[in-house]
Amino acid sequence: MIGDKDLISIQQARILAENAAEAQKKLAALPQEALDDIVEAMADAVEAQAQSLAVMCHEESDCGLWQDKMVKNLFVCRRVRQSLRGMRCVGMLHEKGALAEGVCEVGVPLGVIVALCPVTSPISTAVYKTLLAVKSGNAIIFSLHPRAVDSMRRALDVMIAAGLAHGLPEGAVSYLDIVAKSGTEELMRHPNVALVMVTGVLGMFDAARASGKPLIYGGTGNGPAFIERSADIAAAVEQIIASKAFDNGLAPSAEQCVIVDGCVERQVRRTFQDNGAYFMTEAEAQAVCGALFHADGRRRRDMVGQSAEALARIAGFVIPAGTRILVAERHYVNGRDTFVRELLSPVLAYYVEPDWRHACEKCVELLLQERHSQTLTIHSQDENVIRQFALKKPVARLLVNTGAAFGGMGLTTNLTPAMTQGSGIAGYGITSDNISPMNLIYRRKIGYGVRGLAHLADFSAQAAPTPSAPTSGTDHRLEVLRRVLREALGTLRQTH
Repeated sequence: MIGDKDLISIQQARILAENAAEAQKKLAALPQEALDDIVEAMADAVEAQAQSLAVMCHEESDCGLWQDKMVKNLFVCRRVRQSLRGMRCVGMLHEKGALAEGVCEVGVPLGVIVALCPVTSPISTAVYKTLLAVKSGNAIIFSLHPRAVDSMRRALDVMIAAGLAHGLPEGAVSYLDIVAKSGTEELMRHPNVALVMVTGVLGMFDAARASGKPLIYGGTGNGPAFIERSADIAAAVEQIIASKAFDNGLAPSAEQCVIVDGCVERQVRRTFQDNGAYFMTEAEAQAVCGALFHADGRRRRDMVGQSAEALARIAGFVIPAGTRILVAERHYVNGRDTFVRELLSPVLAYYVEPDWRHACEKCVELLLQERHSQTLTIHSQDENVIRQFALKKPVARLLVNTGAAFGGMGLTTNLTPAMTQGSGIAGYGITSDNISPMNLIYRRKIGYGVRGLAHLADFSAQAAPTPSAPTSGTDHRLEVLRRVLREALGTLRQTH
């Protein structure tokens, strides 16, 4: 039975979609320079409150670290914003030299976008999506995450106020704050909505796909990291631990497991231990599984993004002071093993393989587990091994010699700076890109005529039969048509 809250949420969704459609018409009429001014104002406003928003988000969601959430907020306001500067998304694209080639492109906004953000990074993802939408002339409506309603509302209000002061049409950025699944579903299905963007909200994935709208989906999965024998082991371990410990393991591309080349395993293990990794006994590992998941496999949501110390305490064992991540040694990939799932915590599964070929097979096994991971990392100096991994892995992005959390979002790599990284599996969204404003437009092609009708005669001559007499009535009719075409083209040449 639909309750009052559901009805109110559905009605709010309809009103927001209708208002957004009208606002988007005004937004689409603005030149790129005006859109850029709005983006700059919004980013400035959030950057000034990056710390307070991070603290508020941490207190409300009770997961991760506010210091790392502030890093994400600043990453969007600085690095993402910098990547947007000078980018043309609407109007004529790549004008210089395009006319000489006879082909031009016009960037056209898609319209109204519905966006869902994860509890793991609600503020930074909302800010990021807003900047991308406005940059590309699209209106955007957010369905607020139930565990981050107040902090998301605060961040969006800050951006809306800054945007309105710089020419943003009212209703172009809005949010559904009467949080109900029925309202979110109504919003995604609304005729005025052109695209749905879902980042890390797996529970709404089926509803988003059922909406019938194009879907951009950013998920996580069981992302592996392989330490190959030629790697700089100290650097590799440092990168992996920093990445896995960042925001207590909540980054979408962060490593979920590590595969170690057997001949360097002792050195790798010692380096992990020296840098804050605690290798659990099997009993301790199973106790951590019990802390993270219910017996029926459902995730304990209040355990998402908890620290290594908190998880160990809840699981009933003591770890050394300064421990940053927990490591569980595994020997086989088993679908019933909790450690093949995305853990969303500073817990890392640990496998050992005799060489890179066996490691390659192990990575494929792991990538094909829970929802197919979007990111794989390799630490190696052997270009041939790196090439083999790049060619053969069913994954959206391969990162080399960097921490996956930072490399995947474009902080330590030259990948597009992004808080939404497209899924690596077909059917889980329309792209595997790091999402940029160029994913939120379509490109209208303009083709100039560069060849005359004389070229038709060239193709007709090539298609003409040999001088021998036609062998059938059909061949005779074709020959007559070709003759008429040649005569017509000859007349055209004479008149010109």
